[in-house]
This record gives sequence, structure tokens and C-alpha cells, in this order.
Amino acid sequence: MTHPNSGFAAIAAREDGLQRGLSSGQMSMIAIGGAIGTGLFLGSGFAIGFAGPSVLLSYAIGALIAILLIGCLAEMTVAHPTAGSFGAYAEHYVSPWAGFAVRYAYWASIVLAVGTEVTAVALYMQYWFPGTPAWMWIALFSAALVFVNAMSVDVFGNVEYLFSTIKIAAIVAFIVIGSWLVYAAPAAGPIGFKNYLQHQGFFPNGGSGMWTGVIVSIFSYLGIEMVAVAAGEAKDPQRAITGAFKAAMLRLVVFYMLTLGLMLAIVPWTSAGNGHSPFVMAMEALHVPGAAGLINFVILVAALSAMNSQLYITTRTMFSLSRAGQAPARFGKLSKRGVPVAALSLSCAGIAIAAALSILYPKGSFMLMMAISMFGAMFTWLMIFVTHYCFRRRWNREGQPALAFRMWAFPWLTLLGAALMLAIMATTAFTREFEMTLLTGVPFMLVLSALYFLRYRKR
Repeated sequence: MTHPNSGFAAIAAREDGLQRGLSSGQMSMIAIGGAIGTGLFLGSGFAIGFAGPSVLLSYAIGALIAILLIGCLAEMTVAHPTAGSFGAYAEHYVSPWAGFAVRYAYWASIVLAVGTEVTAVALYMQYWFPGTPAWMWIALFSAALVFVNAMSVDVFGNVEYLFSTIKIAAIVAFIVIGSWLVYAAPAAGPIGFKNYLQHQGFFPNGGSGMWTGVIVSIFSYLGIEMVAVAAGEAKDPQRAITGAFKAAMLRLVVFYMLTLGLMLAIVPWTSAGNGHSPFVMAMEALHVPGAAGLINFVILVAALSAMNSQLYITTRTMFSLSRAGQAPARFGKLSKRGVPVAALSLSCAGIAIAAALSILYPKGSFMLMMAISMFGAMFTWLMIFVTHYCFRRRWNREGQPALAFRMWAFPWLTLLGAALMLAIMATTAFTREFEMTLLTGVPFMLVLSALYFLRYRKR
């Protein structure tokens, strides 16, 4: 009987050449950097508009799914630390088509997410330089981050560590100051937990509004899976991966839930849920001189951090596709510094798409890009659960050694995660804001499948 690692060893071997230069601390910050960005600082405002105070339940459900995903990914990644990550796992444990579809769906999703972040960066710069053309900021910051990613994985890791440290410090400061503000607020004032029940109660838009908020929460948590891709360049994969997943799981849940809880206590949901950043609105309630400019800087750093991580991930995903023979060979070539520069150049496509959409749909470009990019993200998360189910069953069936990290309560929690993701994907068909998710995603998957079976299946 074939050892499961013998087949996978061939997949891992074709991705050789990447430099293992990321420390455990940098791995943790990559996970945080990818998942704390525009989704928290701006996207949460849309979620609050859908759900009202019950957005806390929306993000709690999203956190549950993210935790289950982390457990599944940690188990597979510790066993197989490679840049191909969940795409390589799907190829080996589900089918070659699954690996092909997951990689391309994820790559397309994150490419669009890059465009979302760089569009936000241009908007944030308007605070200090009103009237300047958005394309100038898009070009400037894009060039800077492309340069960072082209240098080496060490440079990328150090920059991302700095970005994420600033974000975490700002969120911790907000939690501390916000807690004091809520605690010290007079009972008759506008600040307090009474805001949870005022303005049509905790469920102002019913259970359907709360469930729609879960869709946005998934977009906000998107990026937590990036650490699995970065595992292919970790110095000590087993130690770095388990530490990064555990740290990311704790920090994300605490940061998101505490931050949202305080936001809703400081600013009524009817004001926060208007598409603007509720984070900024809550900080403005402090009336501290210069606070608005400081928060704008933090949000700018958050967008740059997320964009930096996303460029890294899309580059490695395209590199993995090329080494699998499912993309042109030039995208699998490495520079002297061990960076797939051609794959990086292609992954900048989202920047151009974002610039075009911001011109054609200036008011709705963010929601449109989020809706379109969501399909690839949700499909990838669903397939991670499916892949883990196949991975564990095969591992156990072939009597392999005990895994260094094991997902809890298998198979029930793995199946729960898959069921929740299916339900969320189905929900997008019944929500006006996310109707483009399936309308664009399903045809995209059909084209991908046709491309695979007509061109790449025999390979």
C-alpha cells in the first residue's frame, strides 16, 4: 500500500527553492496581518448595517468557522509544510481537479482583495492630501509593496511584522481606552451597553440580517489561512505553525469581538452601520486632538499590511500552480533571492482591476469587489474542510504515525465547518448586496473546470 507521504513528497519536491527564512513570530504576524485589515476597519460597518447589535453573533459565528478552519489547517500543515498548502493537499487527498480549482479560485479571490486594499489606501490618503488623484497613491504604494515582496522573504517578514505590530498596538489601545470610556460614561449619556437594545432592539433586521452579517464576517476573517501558505518558508515549520495558529486564533477572536462590542456601546449602530469605518467614529467620540489623523494612519497601515500579505500569498499560489504544470513555466521560476518575481508581477492584476472599478463605480466599488472576491474565498474554505476530512480518513486508514497536531472531535467539527460554509454560500444567492458572488463565481468555476479537463487533465 502506498505511503501517503510518498505521493505528497513529489508535490512538495517540485516547490523546492523557496527560502525558509520566516520565524515563529513573523508567522504569527502574517496570520494577524492578513486577517486584520479593511475587513475590520471598514467592512465591519457594512456588517453592522445588516445586523445591528446582533453583528456580535454574526462575528461569533464567523469566529467559530475560522477556529474550525485553523484546526483543520494546522493538522495538515504540520504534516506537510509546503507553499502549495491547501491547494497541494486538495490535489493529493481529494483529486487533481480539486487542487487546480482551489488554487485558481483562491488566487483570483486574493488578487481582487489586493485591489480592495489599494483602493482603500488611496481613499485614506485623501485625508491629508485632498484633491490629489487616486491613481497616484495606487501607483506609489503598489510599487513600494511590490518592491518589498520582490526583495526576499526576510524583508517581507520584517515589514509585515512592523505593520502588524502597529495594528495590534492600536487595537489594544482602543480596547483599553474604549473600556474606560464605557465604564466612566454617565448613565444618562449616549454611551453604554444600553445601545445594544435601543433603536429597534438587538435584532433590528431580524435573524436574516444577523445571518447576512456572517457573510461580511467571513470576508473580515479571510486571511487567517495565509499562515499555512507561509509555512513553506518557515525556519522551523512544526513549531512555527502550531505557535502561529494558536496565537492567531486567540488574538483574532479577542480583537474582533472586544472591538465590535465596544464600538456598539460607544456609537449607536444606526450611526456606525452607514458604510463608514465604525472604528474611526468610535475614536472620534473621545474628542482627543489629533486622534482622527492618528486613526487614519493606523487604518492606512492596516490596509498596507493586508495588501502586503495578499501580494505574498497570491505570488506563492501562482508559483505552486506553475510548478504543478497548471500555469506557464515562467511563473515557477525564482530570482537569486528565492522569489518568484514573474508570479508576483501577474498577481498585481488586482491593482489594475481596482483602479478601473473605482472609476466606473466610485460609490459601490468596495462592495462590488468584496462580493465578487467572496466566492473564491468561500469555496477555498469549504474545500479546506472537505480536504481535511479526506486527509484524516486516508491517514487513519493507512495506519500512519500519530499526527503532531490533531483537529478536535473529528469528523464532527470538520463536517460542521463544511456545512456552515455551504449554508453561507447558498445565502449569498438571496441577498441583494452579494448576488454577484454566485453570478460570477459559478461561471468562473465552470470555465476553470472546462480548462482543466480540456488542457491539464492528461498532464
